[in-house]
Amino acid sequence: MSETSPDIVRRVTELRTALDEHNYRYYVLDDPGIPDAEYDRLFRELQELEAKNPELASANSPTQRVGTKAETSFEKVVHRLPMLSLDNAFSDEELRDFDRRVKERLNVDTDVEYVCEPKLDGLAVSLHYEQGALTRAATRGDGYSGEDITANIRTIPSVPLLLRGEGVPDLVEIRGEVYMPRAGFESLNTRLAGQGEKTFVNPRNAAAGSLRQKKSTVTARRPLEMCAYSVAVTDESLLPDTQWENLKQVERWGFRINPEMRIAHGATECLQAYQELMEKRESLPYEIDGIVFKVNRLDQQQALGFVSRAPRWAIAQKFPAQEEMTVIEDVEFQVGRTGAVTPVARLKPVFVGGVTVSNATLHNMDEIRRLDARIGDTVFIRRAGDVIPKVVKVVTEKRPEHAQQVELPGQCPACGSDVIQIEGEVVARCSGGLFCPAQRKEAIRHYASRKAMDIEGLGDKWIDILVDEGLVKTVADIYRLTKQHLLRLERMGEKSAGNLLDAIDGAREPVLWRFLYALGIREVGEATAKSLASHFGTLEAVAEADEDALMEVTDVGPIVAGHIRSFFEQPHNRETLEALQEAGVRWQEEERVAGDRPLQGQTWVLTGTLAELTRSDAREKLEALGAKVAGSVSKKTACVVAGEAAGSKLAKAEQLGIRVLDEPALLEMLAEHHLL
Repeated sequence: MSETSPDIVRRVTELRTALDEHNYRYYVLDDPGIPDAEYDRLFRELQELEAKNPELASANSPTQRVGTKAETSFEKVVHRLPMLSLDNAFSDEELRDFDRRVKERLNVDTDVEYVCEPKLDGLAVSLHYEQGALTRAATRGDGYSGEDITANIRTIPSVPLLLRGEGVPDLVEIRGEVYMPRAGFESLNTRLAGQGEKTFVNPRNAAAGSLRQKKSTVTARRPLEMCAYSVAVTDESLLPDTQWENLKQVERWGFRINPEMRIAHGATECLQAYQELMEKRESLPYEIDGIVFKVNRLDQQQALGFVSRAPRWAIAQKFPAQEEMTVIEDVEFQVGRTGAVTPVARLKPVFVGGVTVSNATLHNMDEIRRLDARIGDTVFIRRAGDVIPKVVKVVTEKRPEHAQQVELPGQCPACGSDVIQIEGEVVARCSGGLFCPAQRKEAIRHYASRKAMDIEGLGDKWIDILVDEGLVKTVADIYRLTKQHLLRLERMGEKSAGNLLDAIDGAREPVLWRFLYALGIREVGEATAKSLASHFGTLEAVAEADEDALMEVTDVGPIVAGHIRSFFEQPHNRETLEALQEAGVRWQEEERVAGDRPLQGQTWVLTGTLAELTRSDAREKLEALGAKVAGSVSKKTACVVAGEAAGSKLAKAEQLGIRVLDEPALLEMLAEHHLL
């Protein structure tokens, strides 16, 4: 047998050392040094090298165990049954290979039945119950021993202290995942940042850090939840014969199980479940990083058995990574529609969240200082769904000597005007106003957008051309365009020019709220614009109102009132309004709503498909009556309008005893208030 190459021996040693360090940081310190996707790549490389060079096998290799030893700050707990890890499939073909191996080992030629369970991104725990009462809880640790976290687990509302229902064994162990929902994670980080404390990189990191607090009172203030995924008892004859029925039994005992789990037959249905869950990923209230496939029948699980660190009857198929590591190559500053000067990191391109990312927002200078981000730093990038990628952590250990501090520019990069930052505000702004080319284009885009003046055909491309050609400098210039102007532009034909001019003419008499929204006043969105229009009735009344009068309007507080007053006090804004009137724009007055509107202060929710109204129309009419239309049901919801195929929102409303209207009842109510 040929001698192993020294380069391979050295690489195996490097990988084992690196993975041991990352395991320690991940499992013990709750401070990961690399993203999960990078860890998976290193682990996979070591697995392949050891498989090709069996003479290098070692019982101490990270591939032969799960994590590292638990630290001694918590009492050590030895698991009665090892809490092993799962092998991963990173492609459809690898999942099909797993299914093929299962069928071969079981010697069956029919489709194997699997339970498909979302792979929650949290911390695995083991809970012991004696005579139905919780007696001990432990982390997974290295898979064979973990840490006693009983006091902390008892603070989680979704963990039953006493099991419910029938058939509870004298001794039972429930295993599951402790995680932090997205909303709770955002709220926690906001609170920590406000207190000047260190924030968490992601919900998994937050869950792990919260669960291992030395004071359970701290854990009790953290928004943790638990979802069960397995059960073990001394006498297995007391349990059902399948994974699915076991989980249903655990649910009857009082545990939460994941509502997204399902049964699949064979690899094809498993891959379909994977695809469907990945499409729902961003809409779920918690983070998942893949899906776990488990052979459903327990007798088949026993026949398949285990390898050194994982069961042969289960596998996890990972979703595209939402976090990756890369380098900040530069930081540039962009100017937005409202003049906000935003730092943007130019990155060494990296594939994350299903796309190649080369830019990420740094939000503002306060965020740069909080992260201590510098040009040349190695950073974690996070991209979830269609969310703009952002820098979430700096790996200071990798900082090069030449790393440069990021400084706020003194002049606007678009127009050269002074950049100012008002005391108490985190956002710096260009003082160039309508004279700034960057703000000019964005202001016109906003003015012409569908939810504002809705000038069809006046899209980003034509706005860029019109501004660059000097034909449009303010929104008022839009109405001075002629066919002669437009036909001079490249690729603008006779028909297109006519259609655009018709669309512009159709936007000369907007309803008041659309016009208010189109002006781009800071923090005046659709709902606030509608409230202002309904309350004051005319633009003149809005323009002349002082801050106290403005704050009488729903959704308007002192900050928004200040922005409105500031807008109408600026001479160039008054000049623009006069120019719009000279160009023939006449915004419609609205009938002022006297006193409270019928649904004032109420929160309504729309769900399902409406036959007579679009969802947008229904929302607009409810808002006209004073309601706030929300996207989710809570105890504060006043009423739910349920159309055809209403789903979980309707179920939750019925569970909470919230009033429910069908579409005919909604139409009847709207007719009573003359809105039909």
